[in-house]
Amino acid sequence: MTTVQDLQRRLTVLGYDPGLADGIRGRRTIAAIKAFQIANHLRVDGIAGPQTLRALFGGALQAPADSPDATPWLDIAERKKGLHEKRDNAALRAFLKSDGGTVGDPAQVAWCGDLVETCLALALPDEALPNNPYGAINWLAFGKPVTPRKGAILVFWRGSPASWTGHVGFYVGEDATHFHVLGGNQADSINVSRIAKNRLRPNGSRWPLTAIDIGEHTVVSDGADLKETTDEE
Repeated sequence: MTTVQDLQRRLTVLGYDPGLADGIRGRRTIAAIKAFQIANHLRVDGIAGPQTLRALFGGALQAPADSPDATPWLDIAERKKGLHEKRDNAALRAFLKSDGGTVGDPAQVAWCGDLVETCLALALPDEALPNNPYGAINWLAFGKPVTPRKGAILVFWRGSPASWTGHVGFYVGEDATHFHVLGGNQADSINVSRIAKNRLRPNGSRWPLTAIDIGEHTVVSDGADLKETTDEE
């Protein structure tokens, strides 16, 4: 499977400048991919999908889910796992502001939407984000609806199904009764927690319009090592 580092090294060899081959899909890497796509008459989206990978490396087409750019927003969230709103306040605040905006001090306000917004804004700079992305319910207007799958943005209700309050995070797996969600403001930190499937809002599984469509990609496990979250404030 091609990695982001493989991609960066190949772009460098071909005369494009993705920056340091550090395995991080940053803005310079995205810009280098776009420059390569322009030069090779490919769709210019900054994403190393099957056609771009084939032009870069040759060989057979890779499956979309095998692309290093399949779920880059999820990769960013994974690297920030463990940050706590109080213990790591400075580092967390710096990250949440790194896309150019933030809801405020995570130790004082709900910030699950801020994490989702930051990860998507950094990974997919051409993606249209919701108005007021800090409100979880507003992510129902994001992208397009899909069945829950790896990397999907899941939008949940909190308190009652009719309530405007809620929670938003990224799908990383599921068991029979719960989704496994990588999100912020879960026990005051970025972690993977179990959230009951019956809390998912109608059409509450969303996919970015500018991302690769990886198709059905569920991840099933027993989740025995995960805690359940029911009150994400």
